[in-house]
Amino acid sequence: MGYQMEWGVIADNLPLFWEGLLITLKISAMALIFSLPIGIVAGLCRISRNRILSFIATAYVELIRGIPLLVLLLWIFFVLGRFLRIDSFWAAVLGLAIFSGAFVAEIIRAGIQSVPRGQMEAARSSGMSYVQAMRLVILPQAFRKVLPPLASQFIILIKDSSLASVISVVDLSLVGNNLVATTFRVLEIWTFIAAVYFCITFSLSQIVRYLERKYRVHE
Repeated sequence: MGYQMEWGVIADNLPLFWEGLLITLKISAMALIFSLPIGIVAGLCRISRNRILSFIATAYVELIRGIPLLVLLLWIFFVLGRFLRIDSFWAAVLGLAIFSGAFVAEIIRAGIQSVPRGQMEAARSSGMSYVQAMRLVILPQAFRKVLPPLASQFIILIKDSSLASVISVVDLSLVGNNLVATTFRVLEIWTFIAAVYFCITFSLSQIVRYLERKYRVHE
């Protein structure tokens, strides 16, 4: 009850916070880059007429969505990491990309199925192959529809990157944990970290809003 704020601890440790923020941004950015192609491929396989591809993609989506991200990170780092010889940073990137890719796959699948079938039929009748029609006609229309849910998923991914600290990635969260253990300034440190995450996610949401307006005007 007698706790008193001492915000000077933030200024005293700004270099540590900055280093942790850079690691957090690197992990998040690379996981975003990798999760998008994973999600697109899995989403296309989900709606494929090939039963084997559809089964594999469905199994991947249902399995990954059904297990906690924390468990996935631990398995990749402690089990798969022994065979692939990957460090904690790449284990975090791989785990976040695989985890987010499953949700991106469902978003992509829903976006593609929301495009009228006549678009595909018209593209095929004009001489396009299936791949050309999907790349030039269907996916651009689906992208406009799935942009808001994709942005929400990417924002969630940035916040989920804080779990990378459990496998010893020195990100913003682990820096916060270490500073709390040495300074005992719990509220100041975690309030500052929450504000940093808010600034990152809010900036991303503003970029997405700009893209939405741009594509809406273009359309």
